[in-house]
Amino acid sequence: MLVFPQDSNLTKHTNLPDLPACFQLSVLPWTPCIYLWLASPFYILYLKKNNRGYIMMSILNRIKTVLGLMLWIVCWTDLFSSFHEMSQNQSKPPIYFVTPLIVGMTMLLATFLIQYERLKGVQSSGVLFIFWTISVLCAIVPFRSKIVLILLRFTMFYIYFGLTLIQLILSCFNEKPPLFLSVVTDPNACPEITAGFLSKMTFWWFTSMAIKGYKSPLENKDLWLLNKQDSSELVVPNLLNEWEVEKSKAQRYKFKQKIKIFIFFSQSLSHWEEEEVLLSKWKEVRQPSFLRALLRAFGPYFLIGSAFKLLQDLITFVNPQLLRLLIDFTKQTNAPLWWGYSLAFLMFGTSLLQTLILHQHFQYCFVTGMRLRSGIIGAIYRKALAITNEAKRSSTVGEVVNLMSVDAQRFMDLTTFLNMLWSAPLQIILALFFLWQNLGPSVLAGVAVMVLLIPFNAFIAMKTRTYQVEQMKHKDDRIKLMNEILNGIKVLKLYAWEVSFKEKILQIRQKELTVLRKTAYLSALSTMAWTSAPFMVALTTFAVYVTVDEKNVLDAEKAFVSLSLFNILRFPLNMLPQVISSIVQVSLLMLSHCEISAVCKFPFLQNESRLSLSSEYAVSVINGTFSWAKQDQATLDNINVMVPQGSLLAVVGHVGCGKTSLVSALLGEMEKQEGQISIRGSVAYVPQQAWIQNATLRDNILFGRPYVEQRYRCVLEACALTPDLEVLPGGDQTEIGEKGINLSGGQRQRVSLARALYSEADVYLLDDPLSAVDAHVAKHIFDNVIGPEGALKGKTRILVTHGISFLPQVDNILVMVDGRVSEMGSYQDLLKQNGAFAEFLRNYSLEDIIEDDEEEEFPEDALSNHTDMVDNEPVVNEARRQFMRQMSIMSNDLENPKKMSRRRRCSERKHPESPTEKKEPKLEKLIQAETAETGRVKFKVYWEYAKAVGPFLSLFICFLYGCQSAASIGANFWLSEWTNDAQHNRTQDQVSMRVGVYAALGISQGVLVMFSSFTLALGKIQAARKLHQTLLDNKFHTPQSFFDTTPIGRIINRFSKDIYVIDEVLPSTILMFLGTFFASLSTMIVIICSTPIFALVIGPLALIYFFVQRFYVATSRQLKRLESVSRSPIYSHFSETITGTSVIRAYGRNAAFVLMSDMKVDENQKSYYPGIVSNRWLGVRIEFIGNCIVLFAALLAVIGKDKLSPGLVGLSVSYALQVTMSLNWMVRMTSDLESNIVAVERVKEYSETQTEAPWIVTDKQPPPDWPPKGNVEFADYSVRYREGLDLVLRNISLKVEGGEKIGIVGRTGAGKSSMTLCLFRLLEAADGEIVIDEVKISEIGLHDLRSKLTIIPQEPVLFSGTLRMNLDPFEKYSDEEVWKALELSHLKRFVSNQTSKLDLECCEGGENLSVGQRQLVCLARALLRKTRILVLDEATAAVDLETDDLIQSTIRTQFEDCTVFTIAHRLNTIMDYTRVLVLDKGQIAEFDTPTNLIAQKGIFYGMAKDAGLA
Repeated sequence: MLVFPQDSNLTKHTNLPDLPACFQLSVLPWTPCIYLWLASPFYILYLKKNNRGYIMMSILNRIKTVLGLMLWIVCWTDLFSSFHEMSQNQSKPPIYFVTPLIVGMTMLLATFLIQYERLKGVQSSGVLFIFWTISVLCAIVPFRSKIVLILLRFTMFYIYFGLTLIQLILSCFNEKPPLFLSVVTDPNACPEITAGFLSKMTFWWFTSMAIKGYKSPLENKDLWLLNKQDSSELVVPNLLNEWEVEKSKAQRYKFKQKIKIFIFFSQSLSHWEEEEVLLSKWKEVRQPSFLRALLRAFGPYFLIGSAFKLLQDLITFVNPQLLRLLIDFTKQTNAPLWWGYSLAFLMFGTSLLQTLILHQHFQYCFVTGMRLRSGIIGAIYRKALAITNEAKRSSTVGEVVNLMSVDAQRFMDLTTFLNMLWSAPLQIILALFFLWQNLGPSVLAGVAVMVLLIPFNAFIAMKTRTYQVEQMKHKDDRIKLMNEILNGIKVLKLYAWEVSFKEKILQIRQKELTVLRKTAYLSALSTMAWTSAPFMVALTTFAVYVTVDEKNVLDAEKAFVSLSLFNILRFPLNMLPQVISSIVQVSLLMLSHCEISAVCKFPFLQNESRLSLSSEYAVSVINGTFSWAKQDQATLDNINVMVPQGSLLAVVGHVGCGKTSLVSALLGEMEKQEGQISIRGSVAYVPQQAWIQNATLRDNILFGRPYVEQRYRCVLEACALTPDLEVLPGGDQTEIGEKGINLSGGQRQRVSLARALYSEADVYLLDDPLSAVDAHVAKHIFDNVIGPEGALKGKTRILVTHGISFLPQVDNILVMVDGRVSEMGSYQDLLKQNGAFAEFLRNYSLEDIIEDDEEEEFPEDALSNHTDMVDNEPVVNEARRQFMRQMSIMSNDLENPKKMSRRRRCSERKHPESPTEKKEPKLEKLIQAETAETGRVKFKVYWEYAKAVGPFLSLFICFLYGCQSAASIGANFWLSEWTNDAQHNRTQDQVSMRVGVYAALGISQGVLVMFSSFTLALGKIQAARKLHQTLLDNKFHTPQSFFDTTPIGRIINRFSKDIYVIDEVLPSTILMFLGTFFASLSTMIVIICSTPIFALVIGPLALIYFFVQRFYVATSRQLKRLESVSRSPIYSHFSETITGTSVIRAYGRNAAFVLMSDMKVDENQKSYYPGIVSNRWLGVRIEFIGNCIVLFAALLAVIGKDKLSPGLVGLSVSYALQVTMSLNWMVRMTSDLESNIVAVERVKEYSETQTEAPWIVTDKQPPPDWPPKGNVEFADYSVRYREGLDLVLRNISLKVEGGEKIGIVGRTGAGKSSMTLCLFRLLEAADGEIVIDEVKISEIGLHDLRSKLTIIPQEPVLFSGTLRMNLDPFEKYSDEEVWKALELSHLKRFVSNQTSKLDLECCEGGENLSVGQRQLVCLARALLRKTRILVLDEATAAVDLETDDLIQSTIRTQFEDCTVFTIAHRLNTIMDYTRVLVLDKGQIAEFDTPTNLIAQKGIFYGMAKDAGLA
């Protein structure tokens, strides 16, 4: 009944082919019907579950339905005409009745589906689209064959064909969205929701964003909203529900086990031994598994993707079979042309289908990964908000954040790999099966080569891994040292130590590059293995095939079909090592999954404390015993506390007696072991250490409550925050940094208090809020907020305090001793009892009285002491100074109780205008924002990199790549010649010659690959060395002002991230790019060689390629940027939350914070999702171009089949089949190359900043013993910090004789430090000269100058390394001299007590020495250098009085004959100096001996009087 052999003349071997009538009536019409009837039950079920609301009848829908009914009528007309013919006694085969019946029924089903989809809100139906496509395709053959005859039945068939075609066209259009669908109202909704089936398959809906991204860089507002089903609000609850199910299963399992054990016990009391064994088995209880929960939540969606993958794997193997038929076709001289064309179009069709299916699979995988990440982050966040303190102790914030960022990311990356676990082996098995069919057992030779390559690759991977670890270590060392150098760059400049430290960096860098070189050589080997693998396999297989048996002839069909199969094999084989390593990762992830489960299994807080028992007590604890963890011993024991409604209870006691624990117990943060606890109403809580969010000041106070102007103002008044707002740059809209970094401790505490006050709760738990603020502010806050007359009167307040002065004003006092309540009562009662409380008072009141005295004599300019520390950095430009002045005014106003009117009630005052409405003062920005390059990378940057590699070497690398491609093409052309032998029967004689040349060409290709990789490795290391070297040189020569205005992080980033990219990422990108570029190029060359007319097609295709690539690169680059910007807020918000859990829980703000976290995750996914889709979009389009190349190659081969040998056809088509992959990668690599070459640009930018004067000027070098006397003269000298700023010193003229001791004094900002910096030329003169012993310092080299002066800086800076290195980095001095210096600087005892003596390791910044010791080390440095001129920037804050005296006496004795300049903070140190220089506003105000100056009664006299010296 179907196609029989005798029909083959009808079908294939004719120029007018046709299929037998029986086949046309049965198989063709049934195919679409079978598909639809199989698919519809599942489809209808799916629609039942996913209802999106119904769609109104539209014209489109009506037309579709009418057409469906007409089709049904057409089919049944056919059926009835058959019956009619039967009644005319014409016997008809049953097929004439069956087919119309089946097709008619199917059309009814299709019409029913059209309506059913409308009711369920389907806007575009994939199922029906596929049905109509198959119907049209199956009807094309009968359509052609029936053109010849015309009858009723045939007329009906044409109507049928026309209608199905129209249905197909109509099903490409979209219905209107369903009614009542809320999603679509948003203007920025993702077009994917409403996209049609075709649009979804080809990702056409993304095009609008690609165009937008191409026109202008994308911004956050251009991104689409996240699809509902990908958002955290659906994903996370889904995962958590599955987790609950998993836990309850484990619980049930436990319960069953218990029953079993119980039954078991009751039955056997005699068999002890057996019982032991059985019990131990039963103890292995089933743990709830987080993995299972993940699988259940995300598995089903992922499986759809896997199904696509399976389909794609199978379709991959269709093309080699078609290639076999095509080569076969070219061999036959009489084969009809239509057969060749159909093969060409079939190849195109399968490639196209493969493309669409593959990208659907990727889409499903990536979306699963994305949901996984949202789910895991959301789950961890929710648990972290609710875990107990016990659990919190077992894992640090860092660990959990790491779990959230790295491991969630790993899970996400894994989803793309998971399918390879089964897909790679499947592909390998299938490929081998087909190869075996083709070449028989000789395939095993090829397989052997592959198997041998696997351990080779594995070995290389292992070695690379160890090298990577080593390199990471060197890199960390280098960055750490660089960080220290940049932090202490000023000291290096002052001591002229740059050279020594530069050497240290270069040593580490050298080690780093050595490791890098080894890695590069290894990767060159592996690249060779990976490029030559398919060739080696082909060579061995073919060689074995032709030598094993004389009858075996290698013809084009065998050779090129095998080659295309080998190329398919290449990918899964290469993936195997990755798959294995990802399995290892999975096992690691199982560990982290245990951690995640552990986080998810942490016990929750049972918040039992908020029970409202109706009693007159607002807070009551009865016989309470509390501990921090279940198994710990009790921290609080037998606590009984009753706090009446509206009273103020003070909790006092020594440090560590359990005051804070009591507050925590009331909040429910502790484990209750026994007793009862109740709190009536809502709670507000002020922790001991204020917790401040990274938000505006106002948001911190409102904490999610609505803004009420009047109430808000009162709160600010009461908490003494109004004056602070005037100082903050943006008023209450100032953004507060993480952990409240830009507020002082007292301000933080007051904000925390304001938050509590604003929340208008019923019970206030205040954990020592007054200790962080100054005494008079504490008094103000107590009076206005907490005390009997404050804003909180009438509320219940529990105040933990150390301040004795407030106790008489509270209602009750609770005294804690060692975790118990020792006594409780009013102030008077407790004094009478003379117990613990009275003793507590005696201990504390003495200190209090002393403190009070100090407070009273609070000097007017108290802040000048602190501000002076700031003065020694040139950073203090006008803005900063202004800020300091305001600070000092503010603190004097605020912190001086004499000036403050005793009480101001909120209502009496008119409110000042709200701080936000004031114009924000525009400060001159000290730190300029980092500039990010947008748009295309300029060609100049590529040229810079080529120059760094070496222009000649760059060309040579390209040349080598060209040679390698040529060798590969040569080998394949040779193969095509070899296969042509088969046709001319010149076989056996030349086998050895054929194999030999083929091998030679192939091996030379491998060698060339290795060479090009080696030269590229050499080039990359040269470039890495050169770029780092210039960057380093420049940074050591950069003037100090650059470091003052550039954040260190930004410079470090150049040295770490950007140098890393240049070292490792960029070269591998270039390697891949060159590889894919030459692969694509050689494909074009091969096809043009075999069919020259192909050159015409290349133009249009290249144009399309170019456009798609430009659109993609522009869009994806910006999406990557947006994604990385939005990622860090997730983690910073998370770590912020963990530190503030108790506050968040106390105010009951959990839900709001969960929502915030979800929003941040969604915000990140919002830019991640288009990023994934852009790759899919690109893939589909580029692969379409590749598929076109396949189509044209095949078509042209068919057209020119008479002129072409089968070998050439095989060659050009098998090349074309490979091209899609390399085209796709080429675009990706272009994009990566653009993103990574930016690193070169950024490094160049910082290698070309302006430099300071040369270190050594050879023709102006001063004599070695200069300066002999130490005379210093300033002549009309002026200086400014940076271009465009005011002068700091104006027209200073003075002479200092050698050996004089000069004290320099003056108010903050008078220019004292600037004067010393000028001597060292850290600041260059704006005008005038400094002359030291007849040498103008501006003319000599910086190192010549700086090495002859010595400074003891105010802030002692030490570097990590030995103590010896810190004293003498150039190793100029002997050990005796070093010990002598240590002895004179009073460090000898300390150092000789250390085991390592002079080799004592100092850690970073000298953290393991006290500040005083560090200062003495600086003194020892000065004593070692012993130059004629010494500058002392006196360090008061750092050193206690005793050490200060030591330093002073050493200087007096050791530097007797030197010229000494001292910037004095304590006047008593300079009273015996030769002369004192008083600076005021950058000019000399007074300059004379101390006695004369005091007699003159000028500025100096005033200062001495303040210090009590006059």
